[in-house]
Amino acid sequence: MNKQQPLRIADAKKRIRHVFVRDLELNANIGVYHREKGQLQPVRINVDLTVEEADGDIGDRLENVVDYGAVVDGIKAILAGGHLNLVETLAERVAAFCLADPRVRVARVRIEKLKIIAEAQSVGVEIEREADR
Repeated sequence: MNKQQPLRIADAKKRIRHVFVRDLELNANIGVYHREKGQLQPVRINVDLTVEEADGDIGDRLENVVDYGAVVDGIKAILAGGHLNLVETLAERVAAFCLADPRVRVARVRIEKLKIIAEAQSVGVEIEREADR
């Protein structure tokens, strides 16, 4: 059986770049419990992207790279779209948004709810999704 090896997050020989967003803290309308509905609560979001570099020089131009600012704006737009029940749903939507850029090969997304369980610093989910290209 041919086992597929996971992609490395950055690889010079394969021209793979690691683009990331670390510890993005935003308020989200998220949760399945009655006490969570209609209220914003803090979440922490981490995104790691495996990005295929363009051939040649990027020319110091933003349009030639995956823009982490656009990733953050996309996450904010997802959160502005209304209530979500599950952190899993949010993670899937963030991954799908990132993978819509054809240069992104893999998206790893971690969503943490910060103040939902008093005894825990955070709870949440981490997913990894690969482009179907």
